[in-house]
Amino acid sequence: MGKVKFLENKQGYKRQNTNILARVDWLLLLLITILGVVSIIMIRSAMTSGQYATDFSVRQIIFYVTGFFMVFVLTFIPVKWMKQYVWIIYGVGVLSLMVLFFAPVSPVTPIINGAKSWYQFGFFSIQPSEVVKIIYILTLAYVVSQHNRYKLTNDLTDDVKLLSKMFIVSVLPMVFILVQNDLGTTLVMLAILLGMIVVSGISWWLILPTLAVAATIGGALILGILYRPDFLERYLGIHPYQFERIYSWLQPEDYVTEGGFQLSNSLKAIGSGEITGKGFSDGIIYIPENHTDFIFTIIGEEFGFLGSTAVIVLLFMLMLHLFRIAVTVNDSFSSYFIIGYLSLLMFHVFQNIGMTIQLLPITGIPLPFLSYGGSGLWANMIAIGIIMSIYFHEYRRENIN
Repeated sequence: MGKVKFLENKQGYKRQNTNILARVDWLLLLLITILGVVSIIMIRSAMTSGQYATDFSVRQIIFYVTGFFMVFVLTFIPVKWMKQYVWIIYGVGVLSLMVLFFAPVSPVTPIINGAKSWYQFGFFSIQPSEVVKIIYILTLAYVVSQHNRYKLTNDLTDDVKLLSKMFIVSVLPMVFILVQNDLGTTLVMLAILLGMIVVSGISWWLILPTLAVAATIGGALILGILYRPDFLERYLGIHPYQFERIYSWLQPEDYVTEGGFQLSNSLKAIGSGEITGKGFSDGIIYIPENHTDFIFTIIGEEFGFLGSTAVIVLLFMLMLHLFRIAVTVNDSFSSYFIIGYLSLLMFHVFQNIGMTIQLLPITGIPLPFLSYGGSGLWANMIAIGIIMSIYFHEYRRENIN
């Protein structure tokens, strides 16, 4: 598969010359609004479990209102301006991670859930790694589009140069996120990198061996965890308690009082919903943090297979719509950005839903636009705002068949 192809501009037109309302992507706004309504309803239902005194659904409404304001502002900022300042934006993002790492523990940089990943300003807090993911996509899109713009040859040496540029851009943010004990976000960034590599035009003769090596290393680690944990403990310094997440994933019933409690109850909740669910606010199975990473279990328990399928279809419609924009927009930078964000979105959805049904290990990855959380939602809304700007300002081809 080569780099993203762009069709001839025979059917193209400049959107700046059309009516302002016609330049707004109303379908994208509608999909995000529906997801927002579902999110608020399900978070409100999660509050009936009595885990928290705070009603997080009210906060989620505030997050969505401020998020839509971000979308509104970004819609009117041309993407070409973002390209001009992409290295400054990248530098600010990396700097925010570095400051968080080197700063001592304080009320502004506290340790939350065993990790120093947040800036806390009174009642307001933000996780910079969430925004850095979007900055990372912007930067990769710029690197790939600029490289292919001035590409003179189509040989392996040129592909190695592009791959090296992408890895260099990836090192700093990934390292500083990983040392925050945030493996989930690091995996998301790897998924973004992989998605961008696939569409960048790099030859599969280079991609396939790289993937084979990564798969071999990953497979060897999993086999080591299952059959030779003593070897990993001795030579890699891995502690026994770090294996628990894998063991509790594969056999949650044997770790129900420890790491398998959340997964075991998640499976019970989703299974008990059957076809139509128990009804709104009628969920009875206790699941810690069910309004954040495990929001899908509430949907499964209260609205059953039909409700879960409707949510998955809604997310699929969003991704399909974004893909259509990516392949019809003229500007390669814009197209690469949307593909990068699609990689993020697909990984989040697959990993989050997969971990609730034991398909994948549990990681701290939320369900986009549905899980509670200001930083994650704002980061997604920033990405949507950039895509709205692409739709609003750039050339597009209509009637693509």
